[in-house]
Amino acid sequence: MSTEQQRPQSTGVFRTKTVEQSIRDTEEPEHALKKSLSAWDLTIFGVGVIIGTGIFVLTGIAARNNAGPATALSFVAAGIVCALAALCYAEFASTVPVAGSAYTFSYASIGELPAWIIGWDLVLEFALGTAVVAVGWSGYVRSLMETNLGWDMPVALSGPDAGGSFDLLAFLLVLVLTAILVAGTKLSARITAIVVAVKVTVVLMVIVAGLFFIKADNYSPFVPPAQAQPAGSGLHAPLIQVLFGYEPTNFGVMGIFTAASLVFFAFIGFDVVATAAEETRNPQRDMPRGILGSLFICTVLYVAVTLVVTGMQYYREMSPSAPLADAFKSVGQPFFAGAISLGAAVGLVTVSMILLLGQTRVFFAMSRDGLLPRFFSITHPKYRTPYRATILLGVVIAVIAGFTSLENLAELVNIGTLFAFVVVALGVIILRRTRPDLHRAFRTPWVPLIPILSIAASLWLMLNLPTETWIRFGVWMAVGVVVYFLYGRSRSRLGRLGRDATF
Repeated sequence: MSTEQQRPQSTGVFRTKTVEQSIRDTEEPEHALKKSLSAWDLTIFGVGVIIGTGIFVLTGIAARNNAGPATALSFVAAGIVCALAALCYAEFASTVPVAGSAYTFSYASIGELPAWIIGWDLVLEFALGTAVVAVGWSGYVRSLMETNLGWDMPVALSGPDAGGSFDLLAFLLVLVLTAILVAGTKLSARITAIVVAVKVTVVLMVIVAGLFFIKADNYSPFVPPAQAQPAGSGLHAPLIQVLFGYEPTNFGVMGIFTAASLVFFAFIGFDVVATAAEETRNPQRDMPRGILGSLFICTVLYVAVTLVVTGMQYYREMSPSAPLADAFKSVGQPFFAGAISLGAAVGLVTVSMILLLGQTRVFFAMSRDGLLPRFFSITHPKYRTPYRATILLGVVIAVIAGFTSLENLAELVNIGTLFAFVVVALGVIILRRTRPDLHRAFRTPWVPLIPILSIAASLWLMLNLPTETWIRFGVWMAVGVVVYFLYGRSRSRLGRLGRDATF
């Protein structure tokens, strides 16, 4: 490789790291990850992280408050938004098969500072996501223990959300998952496959068993008449309302899109698949299959479940906390209700593990580039996993999950994901113009139209988030910029390459 190819393509904070250099970094023995994943493993990862609290909770909230039986169409709309982003992710993941997902993609297309910002954003997104899901899992397990076994967790160890001070179950779950990830992604893939099989079985059970209890009258009207949505106030109001005076509508045609902004969050996670590109045996072929395949499977399951559940129970009567289980209770089927609760608890294990996997890979990639201490990019001599970063982040997230109630911070996960979607779509457009010579095993169709539509759709959903979420997100980003200029900029390996041509 020539020196010209190795040098950054520009200088300053917008210097870009060439695709060739990104790939070459993966060949350094002590910083290399083991390639062990197939397209099937990636699809399982995607399904494992997407099917979580969304399908077990958001269905009831959206149907009851926003769209009625037409919530099925809301899932279709949200799936289309994610599909637009997935097409962009698939091109990047197959072209730049390096750990780090949107961070790595933006480093190769937009520049170092934007890459740092998106990496900093993903660190927050995956960390909070892992902790939030772990706390949710703890709640399901405590409920099952109390209902079926008569075991009551001491209040002090039940977590802040249950009136305690420390959530022991959430803390222990994250530590166990950390140990599994240190032992290797293939092991975590096998465990994920088992848990996903249980979770998908529960979902299919809902669909098949629920068909026998559908009442046609519950679908009438399929699209309920529109009604004004109660206006938010202050920092709790959606940003689009604060800026433009737009007031979202419940029910009616616009209610379908209002619900789509809610159920979109049931799809969060398919982008985590891209973080495992470097550990995939044939990323050029398998990454697009894993990303798009998992998204398609989950969209079909979401739509089917929504149609069945809204057919079983009138949408005005649906439970906002456990709609699937309560729908079966309403038709006198407690066995299925219990099985659904058990499936939800089991399923959340894979969601936590794969979010933690994504978190460690982004942190590892930033460390390998020198933007974070290089100490954390050393891989385990036997397992070839970023064990130092995994242990550090696992312990930190376990403590967060144990001591913190994260209900108000959960929306930061959503805005972080949508921000990543915007950056990746923009990166596809830029890299097509700056590096048309690159071999692209998968090409996003109709560029720049598809990426532009992806950006517009993501921004629309971001504008529907509360203003206070934007403020918190802005504060976190500002802290990240300060850290970059105080540490990352001067220690960046790419910056040193530009100064002395050694890497």
